[in-house]
Amino acid sequence: MKQVAGLICAVLAGLATPAHADFEVNRLWVNAGFYSAHFDTDKGLRNANPGVGFEYTLNEHWSATAGRFINSNDANSSYIGAYYQPWRVGSVKLGVVAGAFNGYPKAFDGGWFPAVIPTASLESGRWGLNVALVPPLKDRLYGALSFQLKYRFQSED
Repeated sequence: MKQVAGLICAVLAGLATPAHADFEVNRLWVNAGFYSAHFDTDKGLRNANPGVGFEYTLNEHWSATAGRFINSNDANSSYIGAYYQPWRVGSVKLGVVAGAFNGYPKAFDGGWFPAVIPTASLESGRWGLNVALVPPLKDRLYGALSFQLKYRFQSED
């Protein structure tokens, strides 16, 4: 739990820059983890990855994110990063999320490692959905199409 608090504090501290001194609750998204549809269905991986995460919209193209969840190997993982989504197809934002993850026993002995993952996001009112294409990394990480339902307590409308 200390790691989650540390991640949240780091993200919020980054948001306290002069450009973002006024916190706006309608920019804050909360999620309860991920659902991962793994490509290797015979590996006994966990598809439901419960946890808690936060995403804060900085501007039209950038968002900061951090959280903690139970990963596909049944281990606790944390993440911190930023979404960059400069392209749009209708109401869907396209881009990447770049950051660092930990907690995967076969990847870097469970330590932190960087990742850049293609993402698409759909946001409407209080609800949103992030979809990420997680590429496989040999026998260290298993590839998946990952879904993250998110909610904000106050819509922009």
